[in-house]
Amino acid sequence: MNTYLEFEKPVQLLDNKIFELRGLNESAPSENLLDEITQVEQQIIDTYEKIYSSITPWQRTLVARHPERPRTKEYIQNLIEDFFPLSGDRFFSDDKAIIGGFGKFRGKTVLVIGHEKGHDTTSRIAHNFGMPRPEGYRKAQRLMKLAEDFDIPVISFVDTPGAYPGVGAEQRGQSEAIAKTTECCLSLGVPIIAVIIGEGGSGGAVAIGTGNTVLMLENSIYSVISPEGCSSILWKDNTRTIEAAAALKLTADDMLKIDVIDKVVQEPIGGAHRNPHKAIEDVGNEIEKYLNLLSNQHGNDLKHSRQERYLQIGRSGLFSDKTTTANSVLNEKYGKSKHKNKLSFFSKTLSIIVLTIFIVFIIYYLF
Repeated sequence: MNTYLEFEKPVQLLDNKIFELRGLNESAPSENLLDEITQVEQQIIDTYEKIYSSITPWQRTLVARHPERPRTKEYIQNLIEDFFPLSGDRFFSDDKAIIGGFGKFRGKTVLVIGHEKGHDTTSRIAHNFGMPRPEGYRKAQRLMKLAEDFDIPVISFVDTPGAYPGVGAEQRGQSEAIAKTTECCLSLGVPIIAVIIGEGGSGGAVAIGTGNTVLMLENSIYSVISPEGCSSILWKDNTRTIEAAAALKLTADDMLKIDVIDKVVQEPIGGAHRNPHKAIEDVGNEIEKYLNLLSNQHGNDLKHSRQERYLQIGRSGLFSDKTTTANSVLNEKYGKSKHKNKLSFFSKTLSIIVLTIFIVFIIYYLF
């Protein structure tokens, strides 16, 4: 039974019609019915193309969270042979929000780690809805260091609304665990390919998403905070999620423009949840291509290029030429900061006064 988002309702009507026509054709086969089924199938494709050609950032967020969207376990089942899962952080416990282990990806031994949300109520609770605790990140560190010891590349699947914000997680050092995992990613001398397959939420995503190559599915999102959280903080109103999603610039195209990711992986018509097998296969092809490119590089080169990539993002920041468009949109929507302008004027005035005093002192000293 398919799950349809609100804006996908026109497709639901066509799918119901297809179901009825196929039932009639099974009981009384007819060329006319087959022709009608073909026409309706084309209508479905046309309708999906029309809907997704003008999809909003908030609607894309809903697609990224779709319950039938393929999860990390499905990518592992379809792409990784002889997968051997490993558990535990060797300090506290095993966190099922992050799964990991070794296996064969198209003939090459790899380490696979990723967030797992689950597919039904029971599994979602077991995996804590994909929100890792500190022990999940420490497990990831342990596995990545093990991969480096044996010169094994890392494939990371990112799909989390964010790290778990519970009291116990904070008491056990959630922020330290995230920072150390990010540091671990940056220091590895093996290739790291990260793929954002659904939600890329905050530091919980960055911790295992810091790679040499970062891929992002077309209908995934990547943001410092969820639209709901942004709405609650900025406007003290959790109903302004549509506006928040637009302001956050969280889509794959937005991320590509500012070089946070390397490539957008196109999804099948209607999204990855419509045709999971094709979506997984396409992701596998992209991983294979970039893994072959990175495998020819020396460990130190991989490490230094990865570090330089993220240092450059920090250096350029909001003043990067690639983010001027985003800044213009925000300035137009919310206006430039008056406080900043006043501070700039004060700084210039103070600089002139100091320079004048310095010149007077030099003249007095000389004469």
